[in-house]
Amino acid sequence: MSTQSELALEQNLVVQLVENGYENVCIKNEADLLSNLKTQLEKFNERTFTDEEFKQILNHLTRTTNVFEKAKILRDKFSFKNADNETVYVRFLNMEHWCKNEYQVTNQITVDGKYQTRFDVTMLINGLPLVQIELKKRGLELREAFNQIDRYKKHSYHIGMGLFQYIQIFVISNGVNTKYFALTKKPDFKFTFYWTDENNRRVSDLESFTKVFLDKCHVSKMITRYTVLHEGDKALMILRPYQYFAVEKILERVKNSPTVGPSKNGYVWHTTGSGKTLTSFKASQILSRIPKVDKVVFCVDRVDLDYKTTLEFNAFSPGSVDGSDNTKKLVKQFADPSVRLIVTTIQKLNTAITRERHQKTMDGLKDKKVVFIFDECHRSQFGDTHKNIVRYFNNHQMFGFTGTPIFTKNAATIKRQKVTTAMLFGERLHTYVITDAIKDQNVLPFSVEYTGRYEYKDNSRSNLDIDVEAIDTAELLESEERLSKIAHYIIGIHDSKTYNRAFTGMFCISNVKTLIKYYDLFRRLKREGKHDLRIASIFSYTANEAPNSDTGEIPEEDLDFNNSKVDIHTRDVMDKYIEEYNQEFKTSFSTKDSQSFNDYYKNVAKRVIDKEIDLLFVVNMFLTGFDSKKLNTLYVDKNLKYHGLIQAYSRTNRVTGEKKSHGNIVVFRNLKQATDDSIELFSTLDAKETILIEPYEDYVEKFDQAVATLLSVVPTVGSVDDLLGEDEQLRFIRAYRNLMRIKNAMETFVDFTFDSLSMDAQTFADYGSKYLDLYNATKSSTEKKKESILNEVDFQLELIRRDEINVMYILRLLAQNRGGDEATRKKREQEILTMVSSDPVLSTKRELIEKFILENLPTVSEDELEREYEDFLSVERRVAFEKLTAEEDINPELLQKTMDSIEFSGRFPTKDELVDTLNKKPSFRKRISIGERLVVKLSEFVGKFMEG
Repeated sequence: MSTQSELALEQNLVVQLVENGYENVCIKNEADLLSNLKTQLEKFNERTFTDEEFKQILNHLTRTTNVFEKAKILRDKFSFKNADNETVYVRFLNMEHWCKNEYQVTNQITVDGKYQTRFDVTMLINGLPLVQIELKKRGLELREAFNQIDRYKKHSYHIGMGLFQYIQIFVISNGVNTKYFALTKKPDFKFTFYWTDENNRRVSDLESFTKVFLDKCHVSKMITRYTVLHEGDKALMILRPYQYFAVEKILERVKNSPTVGPSKNGYVWHTTGSGKTLTSFKASQILSRIPKVDKVVFCVDRVDLDYKTTLEFNAFSPGSVDGSDNTKKLVKQFADPSVRLIVTTIQKLNTAITRERHQKTMDGLKDKKVVFIFDECHRSQFGDTHKNIVRYFNNHQMFGFTGTPIFTKNAATIKRQKVTTAMLFGERLHTYVITDAIKDQNVLPFSVEYTGRYEYKDNSRSNLDIDVEAIDTAELLESEERLSKIAHYIIGIHDSKTYNRAFTGMFCISNVKTLIKYYDLFRRLKREGKHDLRIASIFSYTANEAPNSDTGEIPEEDLDFNNSKVDIHTRDVMDKYIEEYNQEFKTSFSTKDSQSFNDYYKNVAKRVIDKEIDLLFVVNMFLTGFDSKKLNTLYVDKNLKYHGLIQAYSRTNRVTGEKKSHGNIVVFRNLKQATDDSIELFSTLDAKETILIEPYEDYVEKFDQAVATLLSVVPTVGSVDDLLGEDEQLRFIRAYRNLMRIKNAMETFVDFTFDSLSMDAQTFADYGSKYLDLYNATKSSTEKKKESILNEVDFQLELIRRDEINVMYILRLLAQNRGGDEATRKKREQEILTMVSSDPVLSTKRELIEKFILENLPTVSEDELEREYEDFLSVERRVAFEKLTAEEDINPELLQKTMDSIEFSGRFPTKDELVDTLNKKPSFRKRISIGERLVVKLSEFVGKFMEG
């Protein structure tokens, strides 16, 4: 039986959509698309448009090429004056009654741009292309369909009137696997999603997906209700299935609640890192538009989370939230009928309903319909405040979101009673546990290393001779010897754990007293030149930073720690650390008042996210509610259990790019059983294999198997050049890419070394050079090979890039190589240049480096190396600049302004902007081809002289 072709897959899909109620329409080009758009908009708006009126509508639809702005146009109404001076109103999409739109399907629309492009299947709503489906035949990688859409975005969607820039949802499928996504500025395959049913079971084959997801009402509901326009990123975000089902459950419960009197509550268990803020935003936003609801109050339990959540909410929808700075302002918001959605802390809410001075205003709300949504309700709702809210509001309804619910097993005892999440919120409305999220690649698994007794090894990077099993006394925990060994150990492994600081780390410590000892030790070691890590710390200087079981931490009172209220000395220490921070980052924070300290918190959070801090020292702060994709390593010298443990570990497992394959947890306590117990409590059975990555020995076996596969395709490095045809080249690319993925995951292990592997580092790098050669050949020959299958392959250059290597690093290696005999020197020089060639950024500079080696390196001293290279580079850049301007007849001043703009903003100019730098402006017909040539030439110039 032959494999189903892509054409057959496409034809079957169209037939199924027609059976589902879509009108099959034949549209072959943009002229057909425009003619059909006029007809459909007339049908949808129930009026006829003259040609002049339709021209005005088209001008409105095409007035911007910005995809984000077009998404706003789609959702808005348009009005204009017609020839009779009457105001004409035009809608493009029925946002409130999403089923009442006009649905069509077509296939093989042709667009003539840089290449002639035929789109597989396009779904039209009211005549606009809002859903695009790209298909690949069975057996091909789904990623290839994704890469093709990325190419369309660059080359095709903007062509002509640019109506394809209105696409809201993309679907990719090879028949067996089907995913959907919204297009962002920097498309990432990791942000494509499978659809599931309510119980998180995948709907992956195309036929089932079409029946469920591409149902007319459902797909338009996803566009109108469950797509978010993120103002911060200027990007579209579409909800994942578990987010959709959670919001639907909450809406259903509120809509079915009685007008007055008690209503059913509920809670949502979505694992940490799965996007609860977006889910809760959509729930809050939609609830605030329901007529029977007077107020929606989103509650968090700390000022730092209040800031973060308000920031995110307002990024989703500017002005939708006026974050309350104080209780007086909060009370004003409650009194203002126009404010439907409020974000506040639970502490301020409690003050508003318990203090006598606010009663006059607040009492008017007692009988109003108020819906409360509690973020991180595993820790915000286990005190008297919950009782106060329940007593105060007669017509309330409560919903909680948590990544780690409180069950009987992990519940704290309050007044001799164990209080659980279900006791406070009632029924669990939807569940999405960590094993679901890892399976869907929405979060990453963990690599947990329990650092116990280490013996000296010849090939070991570091040594830590402590026994975690013996840690049961405060004396041992705080001993200078133990803290010093751990500090040196962290310094020794941090770069490998973070891929040479491509990511950041956090160190969570049991209490403030011990944190101060650690931090002072790291400060001293830095002064002594033992490390150059950028460090910072934050902790509370009041008693709330003391260990307690409500954070999931094992109390250490029995270890003789002083748990009384922190004295003034602790505040002085925090101020000293902040002053050093101020000096390094040119800021002016302090602990003089809560606002300044909160501003310090926010600044620290931003710098961790931006990778300006390498290692952050904390006790409890930042261990829950803080998200940073660039944080990948957590060092733990603190007893954690259950929800506190999972929350802390989950700071490291946010998804970003190919290089970050897992979160690193390095534990200096005996937490093996606590980790196992926590995983068992907050996931499905047999979850450890999903949540914890394999031990290093298993990766060695995987690596050697991948080497064998690679050598079966290309026995030697030279044999890559002999590969016949793209199919053989593709086999090599996939084999080497798989090897890179495994090696990438291995690099963060302390024991990683090529010595124990079946391929040495040099051979690995040599194959990497060939891999990069194929990438460069593919990208430079797209004009000749428009249908190249290699052009669709994701080469994943993130995995081949070595962040520690830059030009000066390479030149210093070469300078140090000047001694010895000629043969050895030449061999070493070739090895280093191979390293340059196998790096996607540095490979563009190989010609420059070789020229510098030949002309300058033999005579320059190592001390003068950097200055000599800068002078050399300046001369070469000027020569290349003059050559470029002469060849293309470019105005040098205009091009220099463009270069300055690239360096200042990081934004690369458009084709049109480059054409405008020419002394002689080309004809309209030639602008596109000349602009594309200028983009290529300037890209080569920037790569050679301005990057890396």
